[in-house]
Order: sequence, then C-alpha cells, then structure tokens
Amino acid sequence: MKKYISLKEASEKIGKSKETLRRWDRKGQFTAAREPISNYRIYDRDEVESLVSEPFTEYGEDIVSNKVEPDFPYSVVELFAGAGGLAVGLEKAGLKCVALNEIDKWACQTLRKNRPNWKVLEGDIKDFTFTEFKDKVDVVTGGFPCQAFSYAGKKLGLSDARGTLFYEFARVVQDINPPICIGENVRGLLSHDKGKTISGMISILDEIGYNVVPVQVLKAINFRVPQKRERLILVGVRKDIQVKYEYPKAHKKIYTLKDALKKGELYETDVPNSHGALYPQNKKDVMDLVPQKGYWRDLPLNIQKEFMGRSFYLGGGKTGIARRIGWDEPCLTLTCSPAQKQTERCHPEETRPFTVREYARIQTFPDDWVFAGSIAQQYKQIGNAVPVNLGTEIGYSIIKFLNQYSVSNS
Repeated sequence: MKKYISLKEASEKIGKSKETLRRWDRKGQFTAAREPISNYRIYDRDEVESLVSEPFTEYGEDIVSNKVEPDFPYSVVELFAGAGGLAVGLEKAGLKCVALNEIDKWACQTLRKNRPNWKVLEGDIKDFTFTEFKDKVDVVTGGFPCQAFSYAGKKLGLSDARGTLFYEFARVVQDINPPICIGENVRGLLSHDKGKTISGMISILDEIGYNVVPVQVLKAINFRVPQKRERLILVGVRKDIQVKYEYPKAHKKIYTLKDALKKGELYETDVPNSHGALYPQNKKDVMDLVPQKGYWRDLPLNIQKEFMGRSFYLGGGKTGIARRIGWDEPCLTLTCSPAQKQTERCHPEETRPFTVREYARIQTFPDDWVFAGSIAQQYKQIGNAVPVNLGTEIGYSIIKFLNQYSVSNS
C-alpha cells in the first residue's frame, strides 16, 4: 500500500515552497495525487524521498563555527525570561545575566532553583524600573509577545504602543541604553496585522535611538538544535555605533531526534528517565497503529474516519494529528502540551508523548536544568523556551559585535 504525505510535508522535505510544488504539478514536472474526497494535493512518500538524497541526515563534516571568546566581561538584562532557555544559551556563550524579569511564578522558581546567583525580578514588567543599569549593561534581550498596536498617526511612536509588552521592552531599552538589543518572537510576527506590527516595532526602536538590522527568521535546525523550530530575531544597534551586527552562520549538520535522546555529539549519555504525560487507552490503541514518521493518514481508513470525525472531510494535510516522530529526523516544533490533537508528538517506538526530560533534550537544555511546578507547568515552560543551543549561537554573534565595538570605542 502506498504511503502519502501532504503538500506542506512534501514542501518541508524537498526544501521548496508549496507554490513551487504547485507549479511543478501544473507543468507535469512532479505530479501530485489527489485526495478522493477533497481533491487536495497529496504526494507519494517514496517519490518525495527519491528527490531528497539524504533526508534529515548529516550533510558531511560541519566546518561552521560561530564560537568567539569575549574580550571583556559582557552583561545582559533579559526580559520575559521564561524558564531560561535564552539566558542559559547566552551564559554558555560567555554573557553574564545581571537581571531577569519574568511574570510566571513557576518559571521564576525554575530560574532561582538552577541559578541562585541570578537576580530574578518576579512580576509584571510594568512594576519594575531598570534605570540602575543605565549605561552599565551591554545588551537587553527579550521574547515579548506579539500584540497589535493602536495607531495614532502614520508613523507609530513609543506612546502609541502603551499597554503592549513591546512598549515595556522598548522602555527598558531606552532606560538602560545598551549598545545592542535583541528581541525574539514567532515567525508570524512578520505578517501580524498585515505587517504593521513589525513595522511599528522598527519605528519605535528608531525613535528611541536604535537602527534595526534587517529582520531574519532563524531555523533552529541550522544551529545545533534537533527540532524544526523557527524564531524571528529583531536586532537594534544604537545609532552612535558604526559596527555592523552579523547573524550567526548556519551550521551544515542537521541533528535528529536520535541525537537528542541518545548518547552522541549533543549529549554524553542517553536521556535520563523522567515522568511524563500518558495517552488514554482509546488514544493509545489508535497511536499503536501509526508507524515511525507516520500520522493519521497511515491509519486504516475506517479508523481515520472515526478518529478525525468531521475534519476527515475538510481536506488539508493536518500533518500534526496522530504524528509519530522518526529517529532519523529532527522533531517537529514542541508545543506547551505534548499531546494536543493538532500537534501530536509521539515517541518513535513507545506509544506515549515525550517525557519532560525528552522535551528538555529536544530544546537542548542541559540535563541538570530542573523545572519547577506540576508536569503540565514543566511542559509549558519547556515548550515556550528558546532552544538553548540557538541562544548560544545568538550569544556568539552578540559577543562578536561587542568585541568589535570595544575595539572601535577604545
């Protein structure tokens, strides 16, 4: 029996846009099949694999290195710090966290439990002032949420953004006046409110004295993270500084789920045992039938219809439903819950969601980083985090910039 994958999944595997695949289909260059109910494009999995010489495997020796040593002690204030993914990554690169703000009490407990020496400012960022750090901190970072602004005029100003968390990010940057600030967000920020939100952020940073480097979306799999996660990076450089910021170079090697959970280059041991969520028996019975790298379309047709309900007839790939991850591929983006129907992340061999420690490994947290709160709170903290290794690579790029700035300023 042939195995089929969706247009979206074929696009990801081949590395071409969905529109390119549609064009190939129209021209007969690479023909899609059609779903019997919705006429939606699906592709023969074997044919797609044949187009990819080494899908999700090592691309030879990785000769890329972004590592750079700091010439001086550099410090960072982090906002919206969460459970510390970015902070740990920056620390590994060589940056010292002098203060971290976070509103979630469990994430704050996690930060204090692992780094008792860090100054954790627990609570709403609106309640804190940061003027004590003025001209004393080298970088301000923050993963502010994506919120729409109210537009008072043609060009959005800082006052128009009041009430949003980006306003608070910009306020702190203005108070501290660091050489560089780094914001991170989801890819969707690019199109949020038809692009007005990101344009507004850029104009606000311009107003408070920062030039914004062309925005980039970094793919975590290119930065030693065994997960298909993307983060938008917004970099502001103070206008009196002429040094150019450069994003970290993408690595050649792609790491897989096996690299995350087994002894190898990323970790010196297999993943430690830990607690985790379980499927109810009726769901486990269904998931038992899904092969590695398979999803709901690999189920028998009668079970597909019963499991999917009305959505079976709606078309679309829905590739996250009843999805079992393969050992030889990066994991799909982790969410705040390991067993949501639309974004299933099932273990390759055992029929269960990933455990807390497996979740943490996929996000490249060190094994000794302990998470506070209930299992649900721990999953939430890990799922919301910036992958640690991505944070480290961004940290190297910041240090490279600060080293050059220190030379030009001496």
